[in-house]
Amino acid sequence: MVAAVLYDAQGRVLIAQRPAGKPLAGFWEFPGGKLERGEMARDALSRELHEELGITVLDARPLLRFSHTYPERHVELDVWRVTRYEGAPHAREQQALAWVRPVALAEWNILPADQPIIQHLRLPPRMLVTPAPDSNLAQFLDTLHRSLESGIELVQLRAPDLDKSRYLELARDVIRICHEHGARIVLNGAPEIGQHLGADGAHLPSRELNKVTTRPAPASFLVGASCHTASDLRHAALCKLDYALLGPVQPTPSHPGAPALGWDGFARLAGGAGLPVFAIGGMQFADLERVRRQGGYGLAAIRGLWLGDYGSR
Repeated sequence: MVAAVLYDAQGRVLIAQRPAGKPLAGFWEFPGGKLERGEMARDALSRELHEELGITVLDARPLLRFSHTYPERHVELDVWRVTRYEGAPHAREQQALAWVRPVALAEWNILPADQPIIQHLRLPPRMLVTPAPDSNLAQFLDTLHRSLESGIELVQLRAPDLDKSRYLELARDVIRICHEHGARIVLNGAPEIGQHLGADGAHLPSRELNKVTTRPAPASFLVGASCHTASDLRHAALCKLDYALLGPVQPTPSHPGAPALGWDGFARLAGGAGLPVFAIGGMQFADLERVRRQGGYGLAAIRGLWLGDYGSR
């Protein structure tokens, strides 16, 4: 199966309602359909969108691949983001169409098989990973304010050297500031701490990822992990995590001596990961399109996104 994510000029995505007479009639889904015998996914995408919506696909890139098991059948979904097309999408198969903001998709009766796409689209494309704070926490919080004002919508708080009481105090302040700016915040560490403090999620270091065997928190609570290998990514997908940070892509001062994947290595691992993959390691604000060309979803960075002593964009 192939499915398409199409955006309009307002940043909304297109969904279609399955008409009466089809299995699961009434559910909403992302446009697409089945591959014909011997057909490549990209060709099937173009054919299905022309048949369903009357548009001609000019450019598209792989976005996500995953599988879903219904009681009666198993489906493999190959999801593409259509970046350029000709024509105005319109219903050619008696289906209703709707343009919906990604954050509102959870309110619609979306097919169970398409739920991973919703979670994928609700993630901002850039994640700020905070540098380890020093003794001047007031300056740290001031810099966080300025970084969020630049448009950052997802933050990971990483403060491994603080004692418990100072960490909890800092985490509460960071959560408050992020929420004041409309940004989501994940805490690096055990999900229980983030849930207790009112964070939006937790980020598992790779050593902690290897200790879990199932998703360690409800679906409403973001859970991601640091990954370095194909095995790490498979395990994160098996545990139904929401995203993975993969790297380092390039050498970085925060992890001196760590072998870099390089762009080719990142592309080999990210493309078939089965969950959104953020590139990390030497990333800059402007690297997003390159990350996406290599099969990633977004980027994560300290130096490239933190508007303080670590440099600006």
